[in-house]
Amino acid sequence: MTIPRRSLRAAGTLAAAAVVGLTGAVLTAGPAAAHTPTWDVTCTEVSLHLTAYNDKVTNQVTVTVDGKDLLPTETFGKGLDKTIDLPAHDKVLTVRLVVKAGDGAQFSKEDTKQAPVCEGDTPTPTVTPSETTPSEKPSEKPSESPTTATPAPSDKPSETASSSAPAAAAPSSSSPDLAETGSSSATPIIGGAAVAVLLAGGGIMWSVRKRRTAQH
Repeated sequence: MTIPRRSLRAAGTLAAAAVVGLTGAVLTAGPAAAHTPTWDVTCTEVSLHLTAYNDKVTNQVTVTVDGKDLLPTETFGKGLDKTIDLPAHDKVLTVRLVVKAGDGAQFSKEDTKQAPVCEGDTPTPTVTPSETTPSEKPSEKPSESPTTATPAPSDKPSETASSSAPAAAAPSSSSPDLAETGSSSATPIIGGAAVAVLLAGGGIMWSVRKRRTAQH
């Protein structure tokens, strides 16, 4: 049986096309299967391990925490290995990862994880300091009482000094009595009487002498 040359050529062309198609499928499937977006979230950090991406295109990654950028959009090639610190927090945070592959949307990835609160980072309640402040106010009253009581002692000495001032005038009232003990108001009368007695005696003696002279 003889096979025409045209049939052989057609069969060879189909076989070559099939080989090329399979080769292209394997080449294109290889990078697609190699995309590995691995990441991890702890209470303190976010770790990114993006490997086996197509470095012939532009790939992008973004990380947000509760809607805020933790890692703004960053481009990478074949892979990215990075650790980002989380801000201090006292509640669970929602961390979102967005990876956009430049060789097709089917190779992109979006994922969300929770960042727990680290042990020992729970803030202490601030109620106890505020409760101690009212107790300090009563202590201010004793400090005010000494200041109001001090004027009272200062007033009493001034009153006693003013009342004791008239007592100094008492000796002056007794001084006239002491002066009167040395001389009396009857002294001139007694002196006048003594003078009169002396004059009378002298007159009597003069008259007696005159009579005696007349008798001789």
